[in-house]
Amino acid sequence: MPATSPAPLTVGFDLDMTLLDTRPGIHATYRALSAETGTHIDADLVVTRLGPPLLDEIRNWFPEAEVERAVNRYRELYRDHAFAPTVPLPGARAAVEAVRAHGGRVAVITGKYEPNARLHLEHAGLEADTVIGDLWAETKGEALRANGASIYVGDHLGDIVGARHAEAVAVAVATGPYGADELRAAGADVVLADLTRFPEWLDRHLAG
Repeated sequence: MPATSPAPLTVGFDLDMTLLDTRPGIHATYRALSAETGTHIDADLVVTRLGPPLLDEIRNWFPEAEVERAVNRYRELYRDHAFAPTVPLPGARAAVEAVRAHGGRVAVITGKYEPNARLHLEHAGLEADTVIGDLWAETKGEALRANGASIYVGDHLGDIVGARHAEAVAVAVATGPYGADELRAAGADVVLADLTRFPEWLDRHLAG
């Protein structure tokens, strides 16, 4: 029988605090939402715990009857306030380029509203082959599996859950709310200080 070609390399990346430092834009958007609605939102606190779905965070500040409207308005305000102050994190461009250098595909799997995630990447000049939003933990894993991703890179414990769910290598970067020890304890296969170390790790991983 003819030899079966190996599956092409696909690497998944989280967006917030993995590829992009979105804290300034998120902070500005929550301040705008607070000013517009008259609802107190501690934007300083919010940006320390990015990762879980927007709906979960909004529920901390608005009664349930107002949550859906607040989520929709946040997403509208986001386009006015969030893109300009957002910058790629150290090593983000090189990490994407490293995947491409190995002939691989880049899949951004994020909890962020997908249209805004696409605009973020466009504004930052980062190109992904696939962008899928509004996912968290196990549902990230389902998207990773559907896209044949063998590696998932993220900063949150929920990203490790997603990688495990997809049976992908869980690469954690300590650029988000968790330190290296916490990421290791949560089951990350690899922990990097930031994405500047990713190209070298990927070379070693694929060579092994």
